[in-house]
Amino acid sequence: MAVDYAVIVVYLAGMLGMGWWGMRRAKSKSEFLVAGRRLGPTMYSGTMAAIVLGGASTIGGVGLGYKYGLSGAWMVFTIGLGLLALSVFFSARIARLKVYTVSEMLDLRYGGRAGLISGVVMWAYTLMLAVTSTIAYATIFDVLFDINRTASIILGGAIVVAYSTLGGMWSITLTDMVQFVVKTIGVLLLLLPIAVVKAGGFSAMKAQLPTEYFDPLGIGGETIFTYVLIYTFGMLIGQDIWQRVFTARSDKVARYGGTVAGTYCLVYALAGAVIGTAAKVLYPKLPNADDAFATIVKDELPMGVRGLVLAAALAAVMSTSSGALIACATVANNDIWSRLRGLTSRGAKEHGDADEVKDNRLFILVMGIAVICIAIALNNVVEALTVAYNLLVGGLLVPILGGLLWKRGTVAGALAAVIVGGLAVIGLMATYGILANEPIYYGLLASLAVYIVGSLVTPPTDEATLANWRERLAGRGGEEETPAEAAPVPS
Repeated sequence: MAVDYAVIVVYLAGMLGMGWWGMRRAKSKSEFLVAGRRLGPTMYSGTMAAIVLGGASTIGGVGLGYKYGLSGAWMVFTIGLGLLALSVFFSARIARLKVYTVSEMLDLRYGGRAGLISGVVMWAYTLMLAVTSTIAYATIFDVLFDINRTASIILGGAIVVAYSTLGGMWSITLTDMVQFVVKTIGVLLLLLPIAVVKAGGFSAMKAQLPTEYFDPLGIGGETIFTYVLIYTFGMLIGQDIWQRVFTARSDKVARYGGTVAGTYCLVYALAGAVIGTAAKVLYPKLPNADDAFATIVKDELPMGVRGLVLAAALAAVMSTSSGALIACATVANNDIWSRLRGLTSRGAKEHGDADEVKDNRLFILVMGIAVICIAIALNNVVEALTVAYNLLVGGLLVPILGGLLWKRGTVAGALAAVIVGGLAVIGLMATYGILANEPIYYGLLASLAVYIVGSLVTPPTDEATLANWRERLAGRGGEEETPAEAAPVPS
């Protein structure tokens, strides 16, 4: 294992080194939070694919393949579909708005009164997303170093918090590009073919497993539909995803780079399911399906390759964890604390760039420590992630898409949709159970109903607000960039 350890240690040291490099570059709020809005197509595609394909997509995707066969690809597949839909239909408009958070977009569209409540919902979602990603370190470091769960979470979480706090989005972008390359080599080019060969090839797999393992719809139509509602629509509205869209240097980069990343996700989904199916042939009686990834890596891969594939799993977890962490801190500072501070300290002087970076860096550090503490205390990852996505989709999907697509939507309808949708999801989870499908179904319908009714019975959004909204959608207005910030970055 010495070679495997060396691979991992070099990888982790490299992550910290990139954090230090990013700290030297991130001198303004724009540089720190959205990489100066300067990413070209190659870096944009790589970092977008890295953030959406986390531990759940890698370890969980293989686990679903172990349990259901090829149809286990559907969870990650719907993530890819959501990214494709976002990139093709919405990313260009989102990038042109020149905002930092989803709540700022809602304020622009509805007139400045929807941001605080929506910010609280988005903060809860990004916090739990960061927590569930951080918990995944326990599985990987247990396989690597045989250390306990708490130490694993502290070790992995501390590294992510360190490079995210130092360099913000620049550090995260650079580390995500490395993580994207490591994942591609480790999972697609090494683990996938080795797993299939070790299982005897596809013919042997078909001979040894039930036919439903090769049924594309074997996981069940209702499950697939629920995945679409939660993950496909979740990709359209999550702060962690939008914040990456904001990094694109043009709307074309956002559209085409995101399309490439979404297509990559579809390939990754199928690869995870095939690896899990191969693991079922090799280890038919694992006590937990999510152990399939670590087991096949530990037992079937040669020394050195094993370290690289485990680094790939670590890369998947780190990319999602860092993206969720900076999104959580951005929302906490810009959408919640800044608004509350504005209410309690009217007339305070505007911060300069150095103060903005310092404030955001502090929020990442504080949120990171909170995430590590919650991850240590929390046990049920699936339930936490389900709560996060149910709140996000049930509370925010309708007002966000309504604002982008329906001119008649009003702030009253938007606020009603956030509140009623969020409360309905919470109440229905308490009634039917956290993992039930009904909370997201009925919560989303309730949010849609009150949005339409609330918008139709209240006066339309004033024309000045809509005119400003149209100007921003056209790419006019928003933050002014200095010549230094406008300089291009290599793709």
